[in-house]
Amino acid sequence: MKYIFGPVLSRRFGKSIGVDVSPDKKQCNFDCLYCEVGKEKTVPQIENPPQVKEIISELEDFLKTSGYPDVITVTASGEPTLYPFLDQLISSINRIKKDSKTLILSNGSTINKPEVREVLKKFDIVKLSLDAADQRTFKKINRVIDGIHVNEIIKGMESFRNEFKGQLVVEVLFVRGVNDSIENIKRLSEVLREIKPDRLDIGTVDRPPAYMVNPLTDRELLEIAQHFKGINTNVITRGKDSTIEKIDISEKQIIQTFRRRPYTYQDIQTVFGEETIIRIKQMIKEGKLEENLSNNEIFITPSVTN
Repeated sequence: MKYIFGPVLSRRFGKSIGVDVSPDKKQCNFDCLYCEVGKEKTVPQIENPPQVKEIISELEDFLKTSGYPDVITVTASGEPTLYPFLDQLISSINRIKKDSKTLILSNGSTINKPEVREVLKKFDIVKLSLDAADQRTFKKINRVIDGIHVNEIIKGMESFRNEFKGQLVVEVLFVRGVNDSIENIKRLSEVLREIKPDRLDIGTVDRPPAYMVNPLTDRELLEIAQHFKGINTNVITRGKDSTIEKIDISEKQIIQTFRRRPYTYQDIQTVFGEETIIRIKQMIKEGKLEENLSNNEIFITPSVTN
């Protein structure tokens, strides 16, 4: 499959399958220091966007064979709100999703646009990123394309909160020495009290990042969380879930899924059935997959030849 990948065991949303609206390469107006997709030149829009009917056809096939997940996540190897057919896509997904929730993972860069907010209101869950509350730190950590200003994003989030009836999640990802200053933390706290998200997720560098940056410790994240009292705050740490229904996927699907999101051995044991675990081990022996150490954790990724 080209557009559908997973399942992914999300620490925040449960069992998810991804819908990638930019499957061929990273296309984003941010080039975040911590991006797990890799570094790439920023772009204002997604070029050569896939047709909605092609995506929906793959999604229907996946749901028939693998069942319905907790969430169907619209994402991209980049920023999904740059996809020009997002309105048509979410309307089509809503017609076939049954009990699954729909989720979009966005960097928040376009939330100041009323037409984008109208489309995002069709999702059950909207997750927006906000790593800094001042322009200098914002540009440093998110490496944004020219013309994007964090103050406009903040105002857009406030407007969206007033309009959106679903679940609004805001995520802050902290990078050591970049956006973890007490000044940025206090300013973010003030801003988020105005935005009033249903949940705030606080995390740090986890999977192999695009640039050489370092994570905070769990203890440091817990200390930062104290500054967000009064906000439903979730500190993200790697946990175990033995209750998820395990599935098996093909070698091609393994390559596509691991390229978008590197897996740890714990992830593999939690998400996949024995047949797929054996297949993954064989692919490692054959050099189709490889181990990469990042932040004292081994991640399995496709080899450079795949």
